[in-house]
Amino acid sequence: MRSASESPWWDRDRHAGRRPLLLARGRIQAAIRDWLGAQGFIEVDPLALAVSPGNEAHLHAFATSRIGNDGLARPMYLHTSPEFAMKKLLAAGEERIFAFSHVWRNRERGALHSPEFCMLEWYRAGDDYRVLFDDCGQYLRHAAEAAGAEVLRFRGAECDPYAAPEVMSMAEAFREFAGIDLLATCDGAETDAAALRAQAEGQGVRLAPDDGWSDILSRVLVEKVEPHLGHGRPLILDRYPAAEAALARRAADEPREAERFELYACGVELANGFGELTDPVEQRRRFELEMEEKARIYGERYPLDEDFLAALAFMPPASGCALGFDRLVMLATGAPRIDEVIWTPLAE
Repeated sequence: MRSASESPWWDRDRHAGRRPLLLARGRIQAAIRDWLGAQGFIEVDPLALAVSPGNEAHLHAFATSRIGNDGLARPMYLHTSPEFAMKKLLAAGEERIFAFSHVWRNRERGALHSPEFCMLEWYRAGDDYRVLFDDCGQYLRHAAEAAGAEVLRFRGAECDPYAAPEVMSMAEAFREFAGIDLLATCDGAETDAAALRAQAEGQGVRLAPDDGWSDILSRVLVEKVEPHLGHGRPLILDRYPAAEAALARRAADEPREAERFELYACGVELANGFGELTDPVEQRRRFELEMEEKARIYGERYPLDEDFLAALAFMPPASGCALGFDRLVMLATGAPRIDEVIWTPLAE
């Protein structure tokens, strides 16, 4: 997003200023591709059109229509992630795959958000999800090396990309940075909004009267927790509450938590990973709950991908993660906003 006084991105002088960042983007992408190839990963290229864009309550898609040979229009969406397609490939027998995919998310625009952006998504069949922590550390190191950077930077914050990520559970982070006992407001997938509200308001978090448990958690995370994450060294925020992990397995030792994590550097969320849920019955139940919440808040719902749910029955145990590639380039080059590292940013 550019200010009224800025030239368009295709202005020669402005492009000349952005060009070193864009060339660094290419080097970073090549370095990550090389590393993944050396680890035995195969690059795949999922199509962007989908019957369902994803079934999480707060994801907003771009809708379109596919007109068949019969002249009839059928609703379709631009995917918000290549996840469903890539998990079908795991069901088909692929074991280590990755993709640099363009994805689309509505209602998202700002220094860290573009409605269209590039996502690096990768999957490991048979591997524990914590192996992904090491993968994330490798991407940070390769990005910094390719950009010629000693540290990652964003808005005055710095992070050492060569340091192994620190690991902290979400429950620990809420306790340390927000003074909130998060797990006391959960019972498996059931949640107690009143209990979380009382703790959050006691810590000075302003809430809307109709905020539910998930809304309150998000507000606390953004206001109290995220600003502290990934300063000095990268941080893995691990073990999300089960209620906030629609596509992840429950933790074997704690039913209130799930095998979900996010990677942070300089207070910026870079990646979101799971130990993947492969139970189609449970997955359908969770999707339906998410769509009920979406209908309650936004007055709409997205269809379920029945083909994806059928494929889950054949998918092996796996771990997977999605990383915002443009954000990684931003931090490695010190760019102030995401549009500076996208070759042809969306005009307002």
